[in-house]
Amino acid sequence: MEIETQALTTCEVAADGNAISLGFVDATGRPAMIRLSLNQVGALAMTLPGLIDKALQTRFGDQSLRYAYPLASWVVERSTDPSQGMITLRTADGFSVCFSIPRAQQSELGEALVAEPAARLAVRAN
Repeated sequence: MEIETQALTTCEVAADGNAISLGFVDATGRPAMIRLSLNQVGALAMTLPGLIDKALQTRFGDQSLRYAYPLASWVVERSTDPSQGMITLRTADGFSVCFSIPRAQQSELGEALVAEPAARLAVRAN
């Protein structure tokens, strides 16, 4: 079944925290809702950024385009695992992502952030 939406109306967390409901209005103006398990929402959250980039690249015919979120704040925290740290990046409108980051990679990230920018930007993948 394919459902085309006009608007997202609500986003709710189930009382037990095991699911998320997304309410919307379909193309005919009728309200509808989809309920996703926590695992499904996690998989969707991991998939959406790549899909947004691909849609942007397809729309404008430029494979170098990426959807960039303006960073408003960041927090570096300890993890319960001493070999890992955590870094949370946030936008002004409340979007945030928390990453676990191994200690060695924290040093590499710090060095990359303070390094002089190259004349031509290169993507550095870890």
